[in-house]
Amino acid sequence: MELQKNYLSGEPIQSIYLGGGTPSLLAKDELEQIFNGLHQRFIIESGAEITLEANPDDLTAEKIIELQSCGINRLSIGIQSFYDKDLRWMNRVHTAEQAASAVKLSQDLGFKNISIDLIYGLPDSTNNEWKENLNQAFELNIQHLSCYSLTMEPNTPLAAFIKKGNAPMLNEELAATQFEMLMKATAEKGWIHYEISNFCKENYHSRHNTAYWTGQKYLGLGPSAHSYNGQTRQWNISNNYKYLLALEDGNLPFKDESLSFTQQLNEYIITSLRTMWGTDIEKIRDKFSHTYANHVRSKARQFEDTGALHYSDKKISLTNQGKLVADRIILELMEHED
Repeated sequence: MELQKNYLSGEPIQSIYLGGGTPSLLAKDELEQIFNGLHQRFIIESGAEITLEANPDDLTAEKIIELQSCGINRLSIGIQSFYDKDLRWMNRVHTAEQAASAVKLSQDLGFKNISIDLIYGLPDSTNNEWKENLNQAFELNIQHLSCYSLTMEPNTPLAAFIKKGNAPMLNEELAATQFEMLMKATAEKGWIHYEISNFCKENYHSRHNTAYWTGQKYLGLGPSAHSYNGQTRQWNISNNYKYLLALEDGNLPFKDESLSFTQQLNEYIITSLRTMWGTDIEKIRDKFSHTYANHVRSKARQFEDTGALHYSDKKISLTNQGKLVADRIILELMEHED
């Protein structure tokens, strides 16, 4: 914090997010040390959104009260599924009963802004089970829902299991069907689908993550954390040991890059098109050039014709059909450097 206190040029902090890893393992005195350090070095707005990611099994009554006493006003609970068989398959230590109990207990003790994570496209899951997962989420009366398709990343245990035949191949058709079910179910409940993977009740979108998607500046603290100030991006090294050694010498170990005009444009397309607000052609014209704006507009026409993109008020946004192939559309709209 001390080494990075000037990164945001003294601008007021609107949101704080403790995530990545398992911050719910932090003791009360550790959390207090973090927040005292933040308040000493940054201007934190009154009413700032302060989120902590938590595992359900960490949320005892004592822990929940401690979190509130530190100023945390939003929880993001990593539930993943309300089926024990799914949780065992994902090597999660909590049970479905613990998941529901953690949400209810947090609500009983005063939390009024709770998000949960669910995963769809699990190999052994059925559409009926996914429907019941969503029903359970709605019945818990949460405010925000983040849903992600199970993906296989290279060099992960899941990739190794699939390669050895110890786990079934991922079913893209199943994932697409369950994503469509998700969009339909949330729409019927009147929820807002404000980003491809994120849904909320009115006025409960994640202010923190929305800042990323709308190109605002942010500061990341800790190993492998990323920061962005509009023109440059920097990321701390991920090796914990090397990170700590450098800090002991008073150095912040990071790498950075200055974003070219083309990179800034592509970044804007990647983030904006994922949201319900869409990509603003006039903004591209004003900030970048007529050439870039015309490029994006002409590329978008092919997807309008197929019903994947919607063009209105000089903004391009994904239709529900387009959300199924968002990555391909974004790749087509991006400008490629020579």
